[in-house]
Amino acid sequence: METVRYEDGKVIMVDQTKLPTKLEYIELETYEEVAESIKNLKVRGAPAIGVSAAFGLLLASRKGNFNILKKAAEDLKETRPTAVNLFWAIEEVMSAARQADDWQDAVEKKAKNIFTEDRNTNYKLSEVGSKILGNGDSVLTHCNAGSLATSGGYGTALGVIKRAVEKGKELHVYCTETRPVMQGARLTSFELVEDIEVDATLIVDSAVGTIMEELDKVIVGADRVVSDGVANKIGTYNIAVLANKHNVDFYVAAPKSTFDMDLNTNEIEIEERSEDEVKKIKNQRIAPEDIKAYNPAFDITPSSLIKGIITEDEIVEL
Repeated sequence: METVRYEDGKVIMVDQTKLPTKLEYIELETYEEVAESIKNLKVRGAPAIGVSAAFGLLLASRKGNFNILKKAAEDLKETRPTAVNLFWAIEEVMSAARQADDWQDAVEKKAKNIFTEDRNTNYKLSEVGSKILGNGDSVLTHCNAGSLATSGGYGTALGVIKRAVEKGKELHVYCTETRPVMQGARLTSFELVEDIEVDATLIVDSAVGTIMEELDKVIVGADRVVSDGVANKIGTYNIAVLANKHNVDFYVAAPKSTFDMDLNTNEIEIEERSEDEVKKIKNQRIAPEDIKAYNPAFDITPSSLIKGIITEDEIVEL
């Protein structure tokens, strides 16, 4: 599955808000449309956001005005504050453009290179990580870190599982629903059933403690890896604490483009999203209109709770 690609002057991506009931591709012709799709979660997952932003800049470059390109870069940066791949990809493209005589050609080459390298990196990471899984292991994953969270192919945390299954290892995978946007129920379940074809069970977020004693490993993705921990989907920290309590190895799968080692966890900006994501499901109100809702999209897991970070080159033990 190709989550996002560039073809015939358009960015084509899976509209992830429609899954799992409908697999629909949308065609975007302006960087503004790309920015809106990132902001509204039509595309999500740190690597996929980075690739999408790079392609958004490619669309902007078609205008032939460098000032428009700079404006596009600033607008795209405003869409999601926590995932570092967004900022990394934008800087990669803008740096290439600033250094080239033909800046439009440089933007195109760099954007397409980011896409290609993302797919290659995900495969390498999945190969490295597959070694930690033994035949018969039970594994828990949270949110969605599969092909839908990248440009396609393998993904990160789910890529590790997919590669292990390809090698003939029998696994049982638990995935959380991942409230409030249900990325686990809608997206991870979809990939586990339709793509990886592994024995899998969906659980509510609050059931993690109940099944923890059955687990051998926990593998999650990351939106930003810093010097003393990681930012990932809200609920990750809870799972890490429970894994530590039950002596279950907790791994993070993240490409090096997700690393931001100049920061520590206290300096990460945590995105807070609309109260309606908590108070409504598919526009159906499930809570009183006047109740306040707190909706951080991410939380912080300190490195003391992480067994290792799986990258495309190695497993970094912490």
